[in-house]
Amino acid sequence: MIEDPATLLRMLFETAIGAANPAHCVPPHLPPPTAGRTVVVGAGKAAAAMARAVEGHYQGAVCGAVVVPYGHGASCKNIRVIEAAHPVPDAAAAEAAQIMLDAVDGLVTEDLVIALMSGGGSALLAQPVLGLPLADKQAVTHALLASGAAIGEINAVRRALSAIKGGRLAEAAHPAKIVTLVISDVPGDDPSVVASGPTILPPENAPSAT
Repeated sequence: MIEDPATLLRMLFETAIGAANPAHCVPPHLPPPTAGRTVVVGAGKAAAAMARAVEGHYQGAVCGAVVVPYGHGASCKNIRVIEAAHPVPDAAAAEAAQIMLDAVDGLVTEDLVIALMSGGGSALLAQPVLGLPLADKQAVTHALLASGAAIGEINAVRRALSAIKGGRLAEAAHPAKIVTLVISDVPGDDPSVVASGPTILPPENAPSAT
């Protein structure tokens, strides 16, 4: 029986952090190896740690890239770790998005994409839709962050302005199989909101029930 409230709160905090540690929560959910290539892509504050967990436990060869905020990198052997700005995207974030779109281009049905998404990924995958300058997307991001809107509302706008979010990365990877692993930091844990769902069809585009 723990009577000191501060000690109890510290234990609860450490337990919660431990449960979300990629080294613990990623390996049990890794898919079996595929007959083709396995490409890893990802974005968010935990993406590098998630990629390192994949390299340490996936029973097959992997390649690919993930993007994290500056200062959140981790050493990986075969998965490239890119650093970019957060929460307002920069040119490195736009480049990272293009690298991932290129990485999944031309895949076939025997190939596998493992997508690693965590909080902060929306800013780190900043490839604007065709015709939208990055400077305009940066201005919109500034305005959204200052608006007081909920993260789901902010990310709905981000998806509309993105060439990779809102399931567009999955479209680029078709017909490869996609397994998305998400460490959520959003209320309700909607996977289409975390990193604005690059491999998840957003609710507004989901087919209606029949």
